[in-house]
Amino acid sequence: MPTQAPLKLLLVDDEPLARERLRALLGDIAGQCPVAIAGEAGNGLQALEFLRSQTVDVVLSDIRMPGMDGIELASHLGRLAHPPAVIFTTAYDNYAVQAFDLNAVDYLMKPVRAQRLLAALQKLPERPPAAGLLAGIGLTVRGGGRSHLSCHERGRLLLVPVAEVLYFKADLKYVTARTVDREYLLDESLTQLEQEFPERFLRLHRAVLVARTALAGFEKAAGDDAEAYGWALLRGVPERLPVSRRQWAAARGELTG
Repeated sequence: MPTQAPLKLLLVDDEPLARERLRALLGDIAGQCPVAIAGEAGNGLQALEFLRSQTVDVVLSDIRMPGMDGIELASHLGRLAHPPAVIFTTAYDNYAVQAFDLNAVDYLMKPVRAQRLLAALQKLPERPPAAGLLAGIGLTVRGGGRSHLSCHERGRLLLVPVAEVLYFKADLKYVTARTVDREYLLDESLTQLEQEFPERFLRLHRAVLVARTALAGFEKAAGDDAEAYGWALLRGVPERLPVSRRQWAAARGELTG
């Protein structure tokens, strides 16, 4: 590993003392692996906000954090133009499979030891960041799916809170996510979204999922309407969504049952 260019690091942990310990450990191994700590963050959301304006080589991240945990953070990092490598630091061993599914460089158990951290950082030449994290794989985090979805827009990575999505509509290779305020184009699979969020979204049509809480009512389509058997009316937006004959009874049951 070249020593003339220190590795730029971002430390992500909701406990300030844990970040302080990492700083101390990195100082202890600086002679063998020079680093520059570019910043710190208390959760995944703060980390992604930091990375909007800066790039780093490595993210050292805890896993269990409020707001957005480390596993979900890693799934979003893979969509960055220059994705950093990820090394997880955690007190829990039950996330290892998910971590390595994301091509994490290493998975360090707390309390992290200096030599173990050094060994993880020295693995980096074997795992180039650009070939690292998988994007858009839709991990099931904390048993309830991701809290945010991500998309690129004009060179920026945008986060879309799942709780604000009224519906998903598939069109060719993209899926549109609609919130009260606007639409977002996602590189996602409608089938995967349905599987990841079965309690939140309901299938209306082969190309449409709707948030159960967004449903306001239904109306039957005109007899000559080839697009839909019926229409779903939504709260907060004027659009109507097509409902197929196959999904009609189940969809209406959401309001009557």
